[in-house]
Amino acid sequence: MTAKSEPTTTIGGLPITALGKKESARLLVDTALQARGQGQRPYYSTSANGQVIALARNDAAFRELLTQADQIHPDGMPMVILSGVVSQIPLRERVATTDLIHDVASLSEVDGVSFYFLGGTAEVNNAAVERMKQTYPKLVVAGARSGYFTPEEEAGVVDEIARLRPDILWIGLGVPLEQRFVARNIDRLKGVGVIKTSGGLFDFLSGRNSRAPQWMQAAGLEWVYRIMLEPRRLLGRYLTTNFVAMWQIMRHSR
Repeated sequence: MTAKSEPTTTIGGLPITALGKKESARLLVDTALQARGQGQRPYYSTSANGQVIALARNDAAFRELLTQADQIHPDGMPMVILSGVVSQIPLRERVATTDLIHDVASLSEVDGVSFYFLGGTAEVNNAAVERMKQTYPKLVVAGARSGYFTPEEEAGVVDEIARLRPDILWIGLGVPLEQRFVARNIDRLKGVGVIKTSGGLFDFLSGRNSRAPQWMQAAGLEWVYRIMLEPRRLLGRYLTTNFVAMWQIMRHSR
């Protein structure tokens, strides 16, 4: 499988990859390896869930940022379930970045692919990196830093990443900040093989946040679990975005 032959389907008006988790991991690792020494624009992979689909519907500028990506993963079970009804190419599974990174890391240990972790607070970032090193002792970590920096510091952050040339750059700044960061800086990151936006990945890797039980994930109810943990922050968002996203998926998929 190569990036050029990657199958996609339209869900909620967005081009979503039809690859499963393990195929996606292999593609990202192979793409990163092929990019070494080429000095080319990084392959850019992002993700979509209900929040992203709703935001893309209401914000044309954000929708444009998404269309600049080379790949969009389906990071929501409702997308997967509804794709069997609304799309000619049903999605086989949810590809959550919190799961995908482990498949990518397992392959990267074998192939010597290096990671850079950008995002989270300094404490969360350090904890996430340490856990990854413990779980994957042969993983090459090119560098890491928190996602809290000023606009004036951004150029220095980008220059440092470009100097280190990680094979895969994981960016966890949250939606839509991470997509904006990539749009501003992707052409200055030539030499990086793959950029993967990661949302709240580092909070989960560090142990700060927990995943829902597997049965809730499989039923598309992880959002309910997250509301239970953070009702004040998430209840209003999910009640709003989920209905908009469902409408978009039913109206703008093929």
